[in-house]
Amino acid sequence: MQTEDTTEAPDPAEPTQSFAGTSPAPDFPAGLDWLNTGEPISLTSLQGKVVLLDFWTYGCINCIHIIPDLKRLEAEYPNELVVIGVHSAKFLNEGATDNIRNVVLRYGVEHPVVNDRDFEVWQTWGANAWPTTVLIDPAGNVVGGHSGEGVYEVVQPVVQSLVDEFEALGTLDRTPLEFALEKDGLPDTILSFPGKVFIDPSTELLYIADTANHRIVAADPTSGEVIAVYGRGEAGYTDGAALEARFDSPQGMALSPDGRILYVADTNNHAVRSINLTTSEVGTAAGTGDQGWPPATGLATQVRLASPWALEQSDGVLYIAMAGTHQIWSLDLASDVVGPLVGNARESTVNGPLAQAELAQPSGLAIDGEGVLYFADSESSSIRSAEVLKSDGVTDVIAGSDANLFDFGDVDGIGTEARLQHPLGLALAEDGFLYVADTYNSKIKRIDLDRREITTYLGNEQGWQDGPDALFYEPGGISTLGNALYVADTNNHSIRVVDLATGTAETLILKGIERFQPPPDNENYRGVIVETNPVTVATGAASIEINITLPPDHKVNEDAPSSAEFFASGVGADFGKSQGISLTGAQFPVTVPVEFDAGQGELTADLTVIYCREGSESLCLIQQLRFIVPIVVEDGGEAAVLLEYEIVPPEI
Repeated sequence: MQTEDTTEAPDPAEPTQSFAGTSPAPDFPAGLDWLNTGEPISLTSLQGKVVLLDFWTYGCINCIHIIPDLKRLEAEYPNELVVIGVHSAKFLNEGATDNIRNVVLRYGVEHPVVNDRDFEVWQTWGANAWPTTVLIDPAGNVVGGHSGEGVYEVVQPVVQSLVDEFEALGTLDRTPLEFALEKDGLPDTILSFPGKVFIDPSTELLYIADTANHRIVAADPTSGEVIAVYGRGEAGYTDGAALEARFDSPQGMALSPDGRILYVADTNNHAVRSINLTTSEVGTAAGTGDQGWPPATGLATQVRLASPWALEQSDGVLYIAMAGTHQIWSLDLASDVVGPLVGNARESTVNGPLAQAELAQPSGLAIDGEGVLYFADSESSSIRSAEVLKSDGVTDVIAGSDANLFDFGDVDGIGTEARLQHPLGLALAEDGFLYVADTYNSKIKRIDLDRREITTYLGNEQGWQDGPDALFYEPGGISTLGNALYVADTNNHSIRVVDLATGTAETLILKGIERFQPPPDNENYRGVIVETNPVTVATGAASIEINITLPPDHKVNEDAPSSAEFFASGVGADFGKSQGISLTGAQFPVTVPVEFDAGQGELTADLTVIYCREGSESLCLIQQLRFIVPIVVEDGGEAAVLLEYEIVPPEI
């Protein structure tokens, strides 16, 4: 929620000015849930360090915008500054600690976060807007605060001055602090917080925005076979070949009129990227990589965007849900001109002429054959429409309240009688319904557009369950073709496929994605390298015994392909049919025959183990391993080489 500045940090223009506070900072109340730390934190324990409190709520795009500022400050002052996130939730769903934990993981937040569910800390500090940042000096006194974005420019000079001042006094504490992060010990899932999906109606390939893995995955929606991956799997902004390009938290997608270009809303890069589906080259269609304000019109690659979240293409115009400026923009693909189309960049619920309407973080788009563009207006918890082809077009509310930004809930009904909670995804289906990913209610709903009546189609409480009583966990994006509705089930790290003819859901099991992962000799390898002690093994017939200990109640997935490959250097080895063996559905230990020649060298084994919890076979976890074993082959040696590894139990 964009706000005006309130209590500004002191102006650092005067270099001799002391920024030290005079009022002691109130400490945190007892009994609150903490994340990214093994125990509650007191401000008293942090005396000697500069402390920055960040009051935020995770659905607010302005709060997300300042995360890079906070990370930049933490990188510049790793031992002098401690950032503490105070999560004071706007939406009911945002108040649950588990949901906050997922967002901490999704956005890579690595500082402590306290769940201020009942606004105790908020009220004590007098915060009145998201985001609000407050500085505390090393003596434990309040320095000042700032509301809104642009945090780095305001805060950094003050932090530097405080560091210099308290270092001169001899009271600055540079002792490094280590926190128990939520990400520590978690396994890799094949997908990580997928935000959006898009089904190509011509090729019937399913494109998945694998958001927290910073890549786009193309898969066969029937078999689950992964056909291509775009993005090297780490956040960044790089054009180029498919596996060299980099994205940062990609979201919505759309095709060019000829079907040859896939456009991607590269949200945290504030850009629209292009993927040439013929050459697999990734480029930039709009944006510079920097966040823009104020909104402007111009040549697409010269105009700065702000958190594009969803895309829709119709008749050569690419419509962009510009969540960061609370607008819908258009990009003319023939002239490469981009600019605002709907909304005046003020965050509200006002309907009217396109340029004068006020939107609230639009995050999902769908257009019909009459030129009516429907949008999920997430912060107003409503589904709205815009007549984008009319010179006198207006906006309107289809479902949900148009009263204010805090009138949300979970109520089926007609028009403004209905209530939603932060919807993010829309899709128009052949059956005439407009389907809605009602994200914070963890439901799929649908709207009868003639009656403007919205009803729950699937989902109840958050969870994971296939079948006619399917459960979801904050679904963020949907796409439809024929009788199939594809759902990016974000917090379940999975893609769900709903049969609209029967109303049943199943989870798509992706296969073969390990072929696109960085190999063990790549610096971006995401697996574990296990170097063992030297082994003396017998000449001739021997074996390799693989013994992977899975977490309790887990098993190797019987549908997704696990495998093992073996290599030997410096010594002769015949793996025969054992080379490249399948471990799909395996029960460990697994014995692999091998013939060794006398000599001395090294055995390398590359394993991919895809496993799941019993009863949740569709939620796949992935563990890649490389074993490096120095071996001596001689008569009288051991009969087997043992490869052992224990996978840490996941907390998901």
